[in-house]
Amino acid sequence: MQQLTSQALEQVIPPPTQTSILIIGGAEDKVHGREILQTFFNRAGGVKAELAIIPSASREPALQGERYQKIFEEMGAKEIRIFDIRERHHCENAEWHSFLESSCTGVFMTGGDQLRLYSLLADTPLMSKIRVAAREGKIALAGTSAGAAVMSHHMIAGGGSGECPNRSLVDMATGLDIIPELIVDQHFHNRNRLGRLISAIISHPECLGLGIDEDTCAMFEAQERLKVIGKGTVTIIDATEMCYTNASKVGAADPLSLFNLRIHILSHGDQYNIRTRVPTAAPSL
Repeated sequence: MQQLTSQALEQVIPPPTQTSILIIGGAEDKVHGREILQTFFNRAGGVKAELAIIPSASREPALQGERYQKIFEEMGAKEIRIFDIRERHHCENAEWHSFLESSCTGVFMTGGDQLRLYSLLADTPLMSKIRVAAREGKIALAGTSAGAAVMSHHMIAGGGSGECPNRSLVDMATGLDIIPELIVDQHFHNRNRLGRLISAIISHPECLGLGIDEDTCAMFEAQERLKVIGKGTVTIIDATEMCYTNASKVGAADPLSLFNLRIHILSHGDQYNIRTRVPTAAPSL
């Protein structure tokens, strides 16, 4: 009898619901193994999952919503609702509020423009319910690309790439405050955004920088421990022990000096505790 791999077994026999927050770097596999999307589906309850899809960051929200709806239908979700929010007053939809309060087990935010997503959801009762439910472990919450960027309080709204760190390289805004200890950047190594994330951290050194590659996910459990899933890496920038920067002495476009900046690069299976700032290698096979 052929033995199933652990990933295949997880798909055949979904585990009991394990609530999580999944921050996805964008361009996750939607066709073949779908490992990241399958993990979100399983963490939201598997075949018992009742999901809300928020495609509002996209320029084509209907198309994006239908795309993810089809994926989760193929996985066997019990119910899927698309929260097609195009104006702030749409967040007052009573049916959506009732769904969140009664039976929703997972919320998925798609990619697009993080500023648009923030402007539609911020400071609404609907977003407050999603945030509280995710923090209390009542639902699984996932965001990809723009949906990942909004997870933090200090949010990267835009900027350049491929340059040395400098303060003009990044544009900052306010995010949806799901995990406020972080500053998230996505499509990370794929778009050469190391300098951009470092530049963001200099303005907020108390935060942890999280650079997530495409088809890669930082999955948080209990808002404390992250585990890397996917084909790329998660780059972690920790400035708590930084002893010097020239940021206050140079112009906005001038190169930054940073002494004793700590950087970790984690791949599939590696873990990191955002409280203790300690990484753990993936178990040996």
